[in-house]
Amino acid sequence: MTITPSAPVGPARLVVDTVVVAAGAEPSLRFEGPTDAGTPSSMSLDGSRQTLVAELTVSDGRWRAVFPLLVSTWQSPLLPPRSGRYALTSDTLPVVVTTELPSQQFLPSITRIAFSNEGPGLDVTFSAPLSDRERGRLQQASLEADYRTARYEPLNAVFFESFFGHNASCNPRAIDRALATLRPDIARYWSVADASVEVPEGAIALIEGSAEWWRIRGSARLLVVNDWLRKRLRKRNYQTVLQTWHGTMLKKLALSRLRPGLRAVLATLRERSRWDILLAQNPYSKKVFRKAYAYFGPVWEEGYPRDDVLVKGDAAAVRARLGIADNVAVLLYAPTWRDDRPDHVDHLEVSRFAETLGDGYVTLIRGHSRTLLPGENLYARNVLDVTGYPDVSELFLVADALITDYSSVMFDFTVTGKPLFFFTPDLDHYREKLRGFYFDLIPAAPGPVVSTLEDLVELVENRQAIQPRYAEKYRAWRARFNPLDDGNAAERVVRRLLSERIIG
Repeated sequence: MTITPSAPVGPARLVVDTVVVAAGAEPSLRFEGPTDAGTPSSMSLDGSRQTLVAELTVSDGRWRAVFPLLVSTWQSPLLPPRSGRYALTSDTLPVVVTTELPSQQFLPSITRIAFSNEGPGLDVTFSAPLSDRERGRLQQASLEADYRTARYEPLNAVFFESFFGHNASCNPRAIDRALATLRPDIARYWSVADASVEVPEGAIALIEGSAEWWRIRGSARLLVVNDWLRKRLRKRNYQTVLQTWHGTMLKKLALSRLRPGLRAVLATLRERSRWDILLAQNPYSKKVFRKAYAYFGPVWEEGYPRDDVLVKGDAAAVRARLGIADNVAVLLYAPTWRDDRPDHVDHLEVSRFAETLGDGYVTLIRGHSRTLLPGENLYARNVLDVTGYPDVSELFLVADALITDYSSVMFDFTVTGKPLFFFTPDLDHYREKLRGFYFDLIPAAPGPVVSTLEDLVELVENRQAIQPRYAEKYRAWRARFNPLDDGNAAERVVRRLLSERIIG
């Protein structure tokens, strides 16, 4: 099919007449066109959480833009692009396609590529590299049926999953690292949404929905997860599920939430029935989990493995990975998500906040994991959107102060002893109508609670003088919520798993 431009092509348009997908050791996506219609000085593929930049050349009356399909983000190893739709952008020139677009391309272990120009310009969609046997509703139904009826041999291995496979982080990652040190002979598999997810060194990535993903999920003796397993689990009698969860809670969850519906209640009860062990950061969390999930199984109070890095991590290395200069203060803004606005992250007006503070500061904005897919990166002066950064714990390490609202990060960050500020412009709405709290934040907060940007700026600029005013509350908070966060939680969890012969 040849696509004819809707208007005459002139010097104000960029013509794409060739699209090539190249496989091999250095896979790439190439666009070409004649220079007499327009020549780009830069080209990019712009996604919601990632931008790919082309290598441009011009010769013999033609321009060529080559996009490598293995890229490094945050100084990671070379990995495929995140799944999602990307718009081909060239300076300010609109793109016109005059060639038949390739059919959907499949690059095994890298990505699947589809093209569209139904709207203005040209869009490229990257997705998980599933084969034709694995991709699609009917194929997944067939694989799931095989998984449910198969008689697997138990495998002395661990199946890890963090935040539905969108990264390899949090408590599961810390447990992975401790296991790799104590028992490197035990295989470690990670469930990942696509091939763009970097897994820990020595671990094996499993694309969710692949035949191998189903097989390992059914045969690994231990499953370590930090969120819901979802409905596609048939646990064998030789399998143990360790639910690490992903934070101590201020906001109500599960059965404690305001007005939970019947379907939500049934789903919650079904989910908690899959857990064999629940990990709690502190005694307070243990009590909340018992009530919120009506969970009566074993709860291990060992501290939070993901916070070990706050005691033993290398802040300078993380700062370098983020590309932050040594002479600026780092503020981490990490709000929770809103059930009624899941794609909205910036409740602070971060760009105005950063502009007010000036060049002596850089503000990192980190959306909740629920906002990773529906949201888009924010670009502003002295602001760095780190919602897609692999592990939030490393961001705690480099931050000179944290700004949050009702997020569980408040219970992790205090391990560092650094200043904490609460920006809560919708406090009443969130507490009374949206979620509800387990305790009153304001009397207990280990830092100031404010509702205006101006007040927050003043507090941040005077943080060293203000922090001593909250010293007693800070100490009480840490005694209540961080008594076991000593840098050795992951090792304790792994040694207990081994001593109780759950794995090993």
